[in-house]
Amino acid sequence: MKLKKYLTLTKAGIMEALQFRLGTFVMALGNLLYLIVVYYLWKAIYASSGSDTVNGMTFFDTLIYLVLATALFNFMEMYTVWDMGRSIQSGKIVLELLKPMQYHSYLFWSFSGRFVTNFFLTFLPTFIVVAFVTHGAIPIGINLLFFVISVIMAIALNYSIDFIVGTICIYTESIWGINIMKQVIVLLLSGATIPLAFFPEPLRTITHYLPFQSIYNAPLSILLNGSPRPGELAVTLGTQFLWCIGMMVLSKLFWKVSLRQITVNGG
Repeated sequence: MKLKKYLTLTKAGIMEALQFRLGTFVMALGNLLYLIVVYYLWKAIYASSGSDTVNGMTFFDTLIYLVLATALFNFMEMYTVWDMGRSIQSGKIVLELLKPMQYHSYLFWSFSGRFVTNFFLTFLPTFIVVAFVTHGAIPIGINLLFFVISVIMAIALNYSIDFIVGTICIYTESIWGINIMKQVIVLLLSGATIPLAFFPEPLRTITHYLPFQSIYNAPLSILLNGSPRPGELAVTLGTQFLWCIGMMVLSKLFWKVSLRQITVNGG
């Protein structure tokens, strides 16, 4: 019965997303321009290095990684922080707290419809085009199953981090600067902007002890590895799982404590 309520929110989210098709087109166009910049930027980096391979990755490997990372970002981005910030600033949060569903769960499932539409409109087409253009550079096998599992945990982890940052708005009543800082940190330390293989060794080691690499780098490393070693796979998925549980518990506890501080300035 509870799942039926959640799926109703998913259906509503899909219908809402499909009403704004122009926005999807503009986003796709913006991503295309971004990928063109990425292509020429990394082409210049490899040309200046004087080598076909840098830190174990060829230009071809790097480009595939970054194209898929961009598609994965567009698929998983929920704008949770902005939504929470507006609700707290306007006072709408009071009405949402009265709903017969935990706010943490309600907000996640209200965004779930976007996952479905973004998957079919952004990630899947990008994946197919990359697989076709690169003539099988992306391995197709059991790695796809583990990739799906990894992406599900990455979505949950990304949401928990966003929820924690959104909750800070209760104290600051302004979220723009904090959210921009969060996006920069997550995109950089997750490997979405620069593959972690290009990080200097001390920083690369540090990133593996942080939750951010489990959002983008972990799923992509599984996807691009056609024959993952059981040990490495267990470590990657296990680390993701632990971060998912830890950040989910932390986000709920932080929200519960922060609700005592909430004040409504809007109406």
